[in-house]
Amino acid sequence: MTLHTPLLAGAAGVLLATAVATAAPVAARPAPSTFLGPLHTLTRVASTVPGNGDLNPYGVAVVPRTLGRLQRGDVLVSNFNDHTNAQGTGSTILAVSPSGRRTLFAQVATRALPGSCPGGVGLTTALGVTTSGWVVVGSLPSRDGTAATARAGCLIVLDDRGHARETLSGHGINGPWDMTLAEHGSRVDLFVSNVLNGTVRAHGTVVHRGTVLRITLGLRGAMPPERLSTTVVGSGFAERSDPDALVVGPTGVGLGRGDTLYVADTVDNRLSALTDASDRTASARPPFASMRLTTVSSAGRSRAPRTTAAPAAANASAVAAPMPRLAPATRATRPSNGRSVMTASCPSSLRKALSNS
Repeated sequence: MTLHTPLLAGAAGVLLATAVATAAPVAARPAPSTFLGPLHTLTRVASTVPGNGDLNPYGVAVVPRTLGRLQRGDVLVSNFNDHTNAQGTGSTILAVSPSGRRTLFAQVATRALPGSCPGGVGLTTALGVTTSGWVVVGSLPSRDGTAATARAGCLIVLDDRGHARETLSGHGINGPWDMTLAEHGSRVDLFVSNVLNGTVRAHGTVVHRGTVLRITLGLRGAMPPERLSTTVVGSGFAERSDPDALVVGPTGVGLGRGDTLYVADTVDNRLSALTDASDRTASARPPFASMRLTTVSSAGRSRAPRTTAAPAAANASAVAAPMPRLAPATRATRPSNGRSVMTASCPSSLRKALSNS
């Protein structure tokens, strides 16, 4: 049997799959100590550039159930750039089947939005699909592809036919950059990172105002979900504007065992853990339990990742301390850009939390 994991390859717009053979080998080998250790085959599945030329695939979400135009096992991909490669202007979501069949699931026009979305449409990494067929995608728009014109944006809720049915804005939503979701019967929790709290005004200086919101939605059948509550579950994350990445801030979000939410704190190169994510009523603030990550170039010099250039994905590798298995994911993040090696050291406080997860 072969397991496949979807990956994205930068602005060039390619969906890749990593594969690992799970059949017993002829000779016994030591068990891999990392998640990425056994992933050794990289296969091009499909281009993620649609007919309108959108670029820079950001969000990835695996469809859990066949409904409407959603097919179980397909990978939804949101594009952040338009055909000119201007960031914060992409408007398309593609569906890619495991066999490489590609279809346009949605093209979201600002003028057709059913509610408020300050600045319009620029689809981000925040992308998820519920088992009831609702697709939620973040928008952090920019008028000209620069951070200077970035606006607060919104979350856009689409039905299983790809039609925008609702927007969620305000109440802490300010540059929704990434997201994961957890379903609880007729209720869905969205965990959304936000990166525009004071970032534009700081003109590239790091500010510690990034947040993670828990937005609870009530499902209502064929009617769009109802926003029941919004709670700040994490705050004080470092964030800054960037000429290459538009914004750098809390990006990867994943809910693990024990109700711990893991957040990739990009500016500080660490993985932060927020406990009691589904139940907490007050925000966690630094110092978080965290695993510090150091990104090193092939020449040994530290560098910040760039998101607008296509990475040499086949040469990218990563080594990190073992992490707990996350809950079934509705999305996967991009691989590290360029030829980089990631190393990690894990403090005893986080090791203890992970061992109990």
